[in-house]
Amino acid sequence: MFTEHLKAIVEGVEGAIACSVMGFDGISVETLPKDMPEAALEMDMQAAWVEFANLMSQAKQTAETLKTGKVAELSINSEKVITLLRMVNQDYFLVLGMLPTGNYGKARYVMRITAPKVAKEL
Repeated sequence: MFTEHLKAIVEGVEGAIACSVMGFDGISVETLPKDMPEAALEMDMQAAWVEFANLMSQAKQTAETLKTGKVAELSINSEKVITLLRMVNQDYFLVLGMLPTGNYGKARYVMRITAPKVAKEL
């Protein structure tokens, strides 16, 4: 259902590892991994994303409490992977895992324009 949108992100962003549509319960609606020849990623992306879903939920609640407006995006940049989370609607978000050498700016742009397309299908 969302494969076309996830494929556009994964194939359109240099360094992309995988992309998913997730709910705040940490359950992936659909995930599209990219074939990675390198064994650079030994971490379990799905397990990491479940934990990052919790961080996104906390950021969302904090923004509501502080009345700063809705959270649009969250980025977690670590040594081995950059994880970019982009809100789709109040219940779902996109999450992209990418190598630190990937094109971060393009990832943000592609996710920003793809999120409304995914929202229409939910």
